Amino acid sequence: MKTSLRSRTAVMVMALATAAALAAPATAAAARPASTTATSDTSAITGTDVTPPTLPRPTGTYAVGRDTFLLTDHSRQDPWVPEAGARELMVSVDYPARRHGGGTPAPYMTPEEARLYLATGDLDKIIPPAVVAATRTHAREDARPAGGRFPLVLLSPGFGTPRATLTGLAEELASRGYVVATVDHAYESTGVSLPDGRVLTCAACDALEETPDTEARQKLLATVSAGRGTDLSFVLDRLTGERRNGSHPRAWRHADMIDPHRVGAAGHSIGGSAAVSTMATDRRVDAGINMDGTFYGRVPQSGLGGRPFMLLGTAADHSPGSADTSWKEDFARLDGWKRWLTVTGSGHFTFTDTPELAEQLGLEDPAVPLSATRSTEITRDYVTAFFDRHLRDRNRPLLNGPTPANPEVVFHRP
Repeated sequence: MKTSLRSRTAVMVMALATAAALAAPATAAAARPASTTATSDTSAITGTDVTPPTLPRPTGTYAVGRDTFLLTDHSRQDPWVPEAGARELMVSVDYPARRHGGGTPAPYMTPEEARLYLATGDLDKIIPPAVVAATRTHAREDARPAGGRFPLVLLSPGFGTPRATLTGLAEELASRGYVVATVDHAYESTGVSLPDGRVLTCAACDALEETPDTEARQKLLATVSAGRGTDLSFVLDRLTGERRNGSHPRAWRHADMIDPHRVGAAGHSIGGSAAVSTMATDRRVDAGINMDGTFYGRVPQSGLGGRPFMLLGTAADHSPGSADTSWKEDFARLDGWKRWLTVTGSGHFTFTDTPELAEQLGLEDPAVPLSATRSTEITRDYVTAFFDRHLRDRNRPLLNGPTPANPEVVFHRP
């Protein structure tokens, strides 16, 4: 279990580092420290000829704006570093913006976040962190918002991985008419830069490594999932100004864009488990998706009150009969509209930005034959179809069964 979580992050950054090593000149200059200024300008990348990757352009009708801010839940102490005080969450909100609505390009990561991410596999000296930090996004800070009210989708990343790894999906959803809040959970990522200059590292990862056995690890990861569920509910409180036990001041300047009666949650890996943990305790969340995550937060025996839920994962790890039995057990507990889909040729990070970053840096991973283009298309199309159907009441035949255009996607009905 330990290797299935933290080491998966190391596998991802190993892919990126290998790609950069193939693409960069074999000189001492390639290992020189990168710029420490967050920017999407390629001139910040010194000592290497590696071109920063570009995320695929969103396909929707809206431009994409982004605001990023810190939220602090003073009602809770941080579970991993109690001396740090209240629970802190960095949130990026991607939103539908006007075409030609101004703004400046939003950064992907800070260089320090990129360095810590790469350092998971001791690879930050192989690939300059500024290469990853300067990945080109399509969102713009301070962009003028589009008119209207839109559904809200909450996104939670995998254990030990930064929220930036879900940027491409967030931008796509925003371009299709959703407000998307992607959350970095304090001390559960390789590195999170805060506005005051502090950088929080993965204390939860250290705690996982220190667990003595499988039972203790599963208990700790269940705690992670439940804590993230509380985090996402708090973010929902602060974005809408509504909470289950009273009012709450709204934290986002464009909060009027959000329709609080149309809310979804999705996540990758343990973030997918967190989507269930959120729905199990918060009736305001109307629909959820688990992207290739073990259910450490379990679907209640009584179900989710008829609310829809979709499982989207790898064929190797999450087909019926795979080693992870939580999908079969929890799928049976779902009592509303539900789908169990796997993607042939996919890997654990297929549903994130990883395939695009790695492929553009020159790496073809033989263990994951699905191309970056198909990884992006499948993730975008099925996630958006699900939320369109359940948050916007739009017919999406893509979810009815297999299609010739998507032969990799298998529907399971155990």
